[in-house]
Amino acid sequence: MSEIKIYRHNQPLPLENGSVLPNLEIAYQTWGVRAPDDSNVVWVCHALTANSDVLDWWAGLFGPGCLFDPARYFIVCANNLGSCYGTTGPLSLNPPQGAPYYHEFPDITIRDMVQVHETLRRHLGIRRINVLIGGSQGGQQALEWAIRQPDLAGNLVLIATNAVHSPWGVAFNESQRLAIATDPTWPEHSANAGLQGMKTARSIALLSYRHYHTYRQGQQPATNDLLDHFPAASYQRYQGEKLAKRFNAFSYWALSKAMDTHNVGRGRASVEAALGAVEARSLVVSITSDILFPPEEQRFLARHIPNAWWREIDSLYGHDGFLTETRALGKVLEEFLYAKPPVESWSGVLAQTRQPGAALPGLKHRIW
Repeated sequence: MSEIKIYRHNQPLPLENGSVLPNLEIAYQTWGVRAPDDSNVVWVCHALTANSDVLDWWAGLFGPGCLFDPARYFIVCANNLGSCYGTTGPLSLNPPQGAPYYHEFPDITIRDMVQVHETLRRHLGIRRINVLIGGSQGGQQALEWAIRQPDLAGNLVLIATNAVHSPWGVAFNESQRLAIATDPTWPEHSANAGLQGMKTARSIALLSYRHYHTYRQGQQPATNDLLDHFPAASYQRYQGEKLAKRFNAFSYWALSKAMDTHNVGRGRASVEAALGAVEARSLVVSITSDILFPPEEQRFLARHIPNAWWREIDSLYGHDGFLTETRALGKVLEEFLYAKPPVESWSGVLAQTRQPGAALPGLKHRIW
């Protein structure tokens, strides 16, 4: 098991909105032995409430005997800026005040998160990343990093993510923050402030992470006679309680706000032009039942990123399929990384088919 390391960057960190963090701590973990030429470096950007222990939350894809085996790769995963798992966030000490930031933690963006990753990369002396990978908010970070530094990563893997966070996604995030704000404890300067509201927020989030068919399959009542205590209702409460035991409302608020800022076209000629700056050989993966980051968003990425290869994984688990479908994802990644398929830009209109292995017009692509 890898120990969590802390890098203390004792210099001010300027943020995109003009604010400044007086100093910065970055929690990160590494596995494996780094090759002298950095040819085996895999950098993982994690999603909203995850942490630096990628072998835990992405087990089946990362770990001994998996595709990304530490015996073969040097794996790096850093906790996101604004989180509560060791990297500077709302519960960190605000030096001028001598107390935690709480509500005073500055608004952060996806680009600020990437700046933190870049700060750590420089500290570690990593010159080149072989595989830069992320799903959901992690994919947003990986994409922004690949645009800002086109020559950094040889292979870019974007899973269930997008170029611009959609109005639909912003609406889900705002609904969750509204739930937190209704908690009467939210104004308090306490690590537990807003926890009841965050439980409701998590319940809202699950509706975007899963799918109608996910609930139909997993939360059906065992009998036709129920009048109350439905499995789906208890499941929502359970998931809220589960998150409240490991997270806090301040980080949830800050990270959801950061996700809303994701737009690779901001300050650039256009979204399409920004995507066109990516030089890495790229794999873009969709989940068929994802309603939060629907496949049309990944098709847009693949259409405008040069040398992009698009795949779609059939799953009943909605957006969370990027975490649960590790077997199918591993197969797609293995083909991309090792089979060296022909690489060409995405073009044409994809045929809507669910036949396994069926070729789609205009793209070197199969659906798994």
